[in-house]
Amino acid sequence: MPRILVGSVYFLRLDPARWAEHQPFPPLGTLYAAGMLRAAGHEVHFFDAMMAGAVAEWSARVAEVRPDVAVLYDDNFNYLSKMCLSAMRQAALDMIAAATALGARVVLCSADAADHPDPYLDAGAGAVIVGEGELTLAELTAAWRTGADDLSAIKGLAWRRDGKTARTPKREVLRDLDALPPPAWDLVEMDAYRRIWRRHHGFFALNLVTSRGCPYSCNWCAKPIWGQGYAVRSPRQVAEELAGLVCRAAPDYIWFMDDIMGLKPRWWGEFAAAIDALGVKVPFKCLSRADLVLREGAADDLRRAGCDIVWLGAESGSQAILDAMDKDLSTAEIANATATLKAAGIRVGHFLQFGYPGEGMAEIGQTLAMLRATRPDEMGISVSYPLPGTVFFDRVRNQLRDKRHWDVSSDMAMLSRGPYTTAFYRHLHRHVHRDFRVRRAVAQLRGVLAGKADGGGHLRALAFVVYCCVAIPLSWARLHLLRLMPHSAGPEVAPGAMTGGKAAS
Repeated sequence: MPRILVGSVYFLRLDPARWAEHQPFPPLGTLYAAGMLRAAGHEVHFFDAMMAGAVAEWSARVAEVRPDVAVLYDDNFNYLSKMCLSAMRQAALDMIAAATALGARVVLCSADAADHPDPYLDAGAGAVIVGEGELTLAELTAAWRTGADDLSAIKGLAWRRDGKTARTPKREVLRDLDALPPPAWDLVEMDAYRRIWRRHHGFFALNLVTSRGCPYSCNWCAKPIWGQGYAVRSPRQVAEELAGLVCRAAPDYIWFMDDIMGLKPRWWGEFAAAIDALGVKVPFKCLSRADLVLREGAADDLRRAGCDIVWLGAESGSQAILDAMDKDLSTAEIANATATLKAAGIRVGHFLQFGYPGEGMAEIGQTLAMLRATRPDEMGISVSYPLPGTVFFDRVRNQLRDKRHWDVSSDMAMLSRGPYTTAFYRHLHRHVHRDFRVRRAVAQLRGVLAGKADGGGHLRALAFVVYCCVAIPLSWARLHLLRLMPHSAGPEVAPGAMTGGKAAS
């Protein structure tokens, strides 16, 4: 029986802004891969990069296990993996070198490797999985078990044949997700995660997924793993997995990591019913679309299921920008969905994206006006990020800079020649967050004056409001100066010292 070491490749400590948040989640996609290999009869060992300090720990694990095959499998449910941070790419290349040095064959599955297999094959990987990984991984390890070198019969692979990169036909995505072996949760050191969460937040959160893929056509969104398809698990199976996690690890909170949750009509209602039947209601957060939560009864179903916050991909307060993105959504739907969720007692988060072609100060002003009118509870900001395989990437291909990846998820660098410079968007990030926080502080003070809120911290809130009365106009004036700054002739590479971005806050 071959010995297989399965490792995730996202080192949280290599992403300082995310590490500072102290919100680690087990690499769910990697655990699905481990579960599939176990079901195929392999001896499976595990390395959790999320909790590791450096690649040296992977090297030590390889030396300890001495695997026949090393599987480097990114958590493709985590949107951070799509960003293909340069630090994570280098870590994966170093992991390949460490495994091959001790005689292991290496296969890698990640969004970056699917788009750019050659750097990984050059580093010594025997194969790169292109697309959904579980079935391809099972077939590949079975072939390697027999000593096969010709991989042409296995769909969804890139590998080297006669010194050249070869690709096999695309593998069809799975439709029956309920038939997959469950994630290998027993491999996770739950106490390590629990300690970090409890120490810094007072509760313990874990992650689940109910679906794969997204059928919408937002033209900046990359889909290297699941393509344009969408498959969903049955509500009952998801509820049963949640019940099992409650028994195993007792999480206080759940993050449903779907690209889009609740697309299938009545899914949320059936899930709420299954949760009630099993008695395992746990507060959760999820990502969905404004038009989906506006369907009749959807917000009430979410509330019954235990939803704490829904993050909406609002992106922009400008209808012209939403249309340019092929978002197929209106600003009115965003506003109505926010109000509907709030009325149901569910908090709302808005993901915002600045720097899309055609956006000027007027469109930025419309986005700020939307925030002030809808008053979401949370907010995350990014700049338009050109990912290979997207319409947006093709549109800006001739404007791309030498720098093609962010160094860390708080980088906020413009990778193409956008409407304004990186310096502008880094300052805009700070300005929007400050404007958002001061309006929350004003709402807090109004609540105190009306006797509807606890007075704790009101002096600090008052001081912040007074400070912002001066700081925000000055900040806005600086934005107008920065918008006049010419684009550099070279790459804009200096990382910003800030904590945010769509990947962050």
